[in-house]
Amino acid sequence: MRDARVDAYIAKRALFAREVLNHVRELMHLAVPEVEETVKWSMPFFELRGVILGNMAGFKEHCSVGLWGPEMAKIPGDDEIKSSEGMGKFGKITCLKDLPRDKVLVGYFKQAAGLIKSGERTTSLVRVAKKKVAAAQEIPAELMAALKKNKSARTTFDGFSPSCRREYAEWVAEAKRVETKEKRVAQAVEWMAEGKTRHWKYQDC
Repeated sequence: MRDARVDAYIAKRALFAREVLNHVRELMHLAVPEVEETVKWSMPFFELRGVILGNMAGFKEHCSVGLWGPEMAKIPGDDEIKSSEGMGKFGKITCLKDLPRDKVLVGYFKQAAGLIKSGERTTSLVRVAKKKVAAAQEIPAELMAALKKNKSARTTFDGFSPSCRREYAEWVAEAKRVETKEKRVAQAVEWMAEGKTRHWKYQDC
């Protein structure tokens, strides 16, 4: 059930990341003994019956842990770390204390596995048609206003392909709280000023 490539991946990470990734890995196998490991997009993934259950990744200064499926995107709880800055379910993880308690995390893993075992989730990806953002007026006003104040970010944005512009626009538009939208706008402008796409973090593995 374990993949030697995951061992190799973890061994190449920084000390803090090795500690976090090994801990998450052990809790996953404890929660779902039949889970299988693999590597996709250069990072470790966990599968059950051929369906992606979750993934983890280690970067230069943080780690991430993801749980797949729209149902898992709605899990509640004060133990859940909400962050718009890091990919994954629990934001940027820099040490074990940044993770939910072991009991809570094991519960999340079991819940995700249960959805697959029950037949509620039969495929790894559910592709939902997205609205196209082609015209300037379809870009959130908050994002456009911020771009006008940052020449470097605006130049990068204008040079992006339609899909890259859409990724930033949708990320900002999907924010439900005003505070979250403001944080995403600020982060988007900062990244674009550095010439980065919305999903640049995936290239940091």
